[in-house]
Amino acid sequence: MSDVTRAKNGRPVHHWRRDVVELAALFTAVAVADGVANLVGHGPDGPALLVLSAVVLAATAGFHIWWSRRHGHAPPVIDTGARPLPQGQQAGPSEPTPTTPEAVPTESTLWRMRTTVKDEPGSLAALCTALAGQRVDILSLQTHPLAEGTVDEFLLRAPGGLAASELTRLVSSAGGADTWIERADAHDLVDAPTRVLGLATRTALDAAELPLALRQLLGRCTIRQLPAVPVGGGRAPEGVPVEGVLEDTVMRLRAPEGGVISVERPYLPFTPTEFARARALVELDARLGPRVPRSQDVLTLPEGNEITVRRADPRDLEAAREMHERCSPRTLSMRYHGPVGDADRYLNHLLNPRFGRTLAVQTASGRLVGLGHLLWDGDETEVALLVEDKWQGRGIGGELLRRLVAMAAETGCASVYAVTQASNTGMVAAMRGLGLPLDYQVEEGTLVITAGLDVEARAMSAEAP
Repeated sequence: MSDVTRAKNGRPVHHWRRDVVELAALFTAVAVADGVANLVGHGPDGPALLVLSAVVLAATAGFHIWWSRRHGHAPPVIDTGARPLPQGQQAGPSEPTPTTPEAVPTESTLWRMRTTVKDEPGSLAALCTALAGQRVDILSLQTHPLAEGTVDEFLLRAPGGLAASELTRLVSSAGGADTWIERADAHDLVDAPTRVLGLATRTALDAAELPLALRQLLGRCTIRQLPAVPVGGGRAPEGVPVEGVLEDTVMRLRAPEGGVISVERPYLPFTPTEFARARALVELDARLGPRVPRSQDVLTLPEGNEITVRRADPRDLEAAREMHERCSPRTLSMRYHGPVGDADRYLNHLLNPRFGRTLAVQTASGRLVGLGHLLWDGDETEVALLVEDKWQGRGIGGELLRRLVAMAAETGCASVYAVTQASNTGMVAAMRGLGLPLDYQVEEGTLVITAGLDVEARAMSAEAP
């Protein structure tokens, strides 16, 4: 116990009364100890008293240990001795109290945003601080270094009432430039490495997935694969070096089997990081070579005949040519919209999985009697059918079309279109049989039927075998 009670002129002041009290207590303790010693030493019950005293002291020590352990985690007493504020009373500026976070709005919106910031310390911190001021949560961040500055790509969860224009102004005021923003969905919550690995896996299983994987990797873009030898003749595309070419909003890559893959995104320039990812995906596809999943379904037609529907590839080229020979000139002209003698020239392109997916229908004897094509045409998707004359009117065309539309819905296509003639009543009836909203347009003497793939089409894709 300290005897310092106050300070006067910077020096401690001692009380002489406290010293006198402590000396008196000391003399009293000595007298009591002497009396106890005489009682124990000369009394008949001295040993018993000693044992009893030892038991009492041990019990007291044990009780003290138990008590201290039980209350050892209690909060310490505030050094200032201040009492807690009554419930509901707010603390003043100099009276800090524990605070509870404000309620976060239940409604929120996911946004994908890309902006360019200066490559300087603190530039990204300023941007994050500005977003936090509006209760915008940053779910993920990717950086794309440039020669000057850095492109930062965010996935944001913002309050529902915060509009895209307000976010853009907020980012601009914090130093962001060339800001681009669009709505996101739950699929964007997957982190970039996981998404890229998933796309690589899909590409490894099916060569037809490459254009779709590039589109999902790079967002909304137009992808065209130009063959080294054009199908209808004409000038071959200009070649590109092995490392590819990046020109602002256009990237050109060497196709795995010759030709050029052109990717365009006018609304947003590509970054070197995106270019490197796309090139790595194309290189993976080239190393794996041609490949098509070998799956097949056996169906029974209304008259009882069994047919097999499976994926087709270049190995079916000879069987497809033989089917062409069994088809009438009218059937071939309705399918290819040109000279009948040129029909065979399109097969190499159509059966190549680089340009889309093809379904083949064969009989129990193995004869090919029908082909259905799903072709990637830039940012659009075309469907086309060819059924041998003797097998028309048995529901084969409708079955092929339903499966092709299901494939398109699985890949996220918003619509598919078919180019035919008004006199091709079988194709028109098959498109109507989809039960989807249709749009009819006449272009250069041909009929273009576009089917919108809404929720019903996606449900159809989930039910398709």
